[in-house]
Amino acid sequence: MASNFSHIPDKVYFRIGEVSELVGVETHVLRYWESEFALIKPFRGKSKQRLYRRKDVQTLLVIKDLLHQQGYTISGARKYLKQALKTGTLEQTSQPKQGADSEAKADIIQQVKSELRALLTQLEQGNKPKN
Repeated sequence: MASNFSHIPDKVYFRIGEVSELVGVETHVLRYWESEFALIKPFRGKSKQRLYRRKDVQTLLVIKDLLHQQGYTISGARKYLKQALKTGTLEQTSQPKQGADSEAKADIIQQVKSELRALLTQLEQGNKPKN
């Protein structure tokens, strides 16, 4: 199954609202899929908000395709994903471990730095003198 993930922003973490927009389903559907698919386990920071990684978003897009476009049942999609993991056609999502708070914080800091640089670039481009 070839999926195009190029429209997913280059970020470390995504909040549930962002994921909902990217995947094209309501937030309650994402929470339900979390309960049905063991692959989807968003990280919860100190704020207890769900923070999805890029691979989670990719997996959710695959799940949506299986359920909505290809007509799989939840059970069938679960079996498909399990088989895809075994054969290596679907990479397992990497979740931060409970003790990996410092690594998760470093990831978040890197993401914030990257977004601030992009913002600064936009501001600088908007302030160029007109000739």
